[in-house]
Amino acid sequence: MKYYYYPGCSLEGTAKEYDISTRAFMSAMEIELVELEDWTCCGASAAPATGNLLSLALPARNIALAEKTNAAKEILVPCSACYLNLKQVEKKTGKDTELLSKINTILEEEHLHVTGGLRVRHLLDVLSKDIDAAAVSQRVQRSLNDMTIAPYYGCQCLRPYIEFDDPETPRSMEPLIEATGAKIHAWSKGSKCCGASHMNTQMDVGIELVASILKAAKGADAIVTVCPMCQVNLDAYQKKASRFAKEDLDITVLYLPQLLGLAFGLTEKEIGLNYNLAVSDGFRKKL
Repeated sequence: MKYYYYPGCSLEGTAKEYDISTRAFMSAMEIELVELEDWTCCGASAAPATGNLLSLALPARNIALAEKTNAAKEILVPCSACYLNLKQVEKKTGKDTELLSKINTILEEEHLHVTGGLRVRHLLDVLSKDIDAAAVSQRVQRSLNDMTIAPYYGCQCLRPYIEFDDPETPRSMEPLIEATGAKIHAWSKGSKCCGASHMNTQMDVGIELVASILKAAKGADAIVTVCPMCQVNLDAYQKKASRFAKEDLDITVLYLPQLLGLAFGLTEKEIGLNYNLAVSDGFRKKL
């Protein structure tokens, strides 16, 4: 299998471990990732506040770069915000020819063009649909049967485009986690918002949401996610959330390919575990 790979800005900075572990896991699965040459920011959450057309033209440029090289038929996107932005272009231009024409007029300056022949897919979509749990279990070298894992999806990989899972009761991570031997933590917070960028604008709101998620994860050995913003909120604000809740809410927070990589026998360096802020001593002992 071969996919275009759009890492996005977060995976070169605060979510570097997500990029490292995704590449390592895909390599272990013998899946080829073709990183887009000269890719640029998709606009993140800032572009829509500046202008609707800008928020579409920025991710469209990356789609056009992929279409120009014609090396694969699908773009794999690990970051949920990036996925949402690129997916929005795919969906909207597929229905609105006038919008597609406007975007292509902007891209023409770089001799780029979007035709609509490329499918944008989240990493979790690819892992759960194209690889599946059976393929994962065949490669497990280190069983995680002593662990209980809380799968956390966040908002943006599930909404508003319902592509591969139910946004209210998501389950796509569960078979992959169980393939490692780990148990699933029973909870109802898997698709609840972590506060997203409210951590920068209304931290009191963000901390309250993070605290509620961390409290619900008590009893699990780790929270596993597929979103850089979710990961940094749950990973970096545990002390503030603990003070807010007046109880210890410390817990290991990993990206899904990090957990799967550990089960494959990959080293901590190979999955970028040294970049995670929250990895408990208890979790390391169980490893």
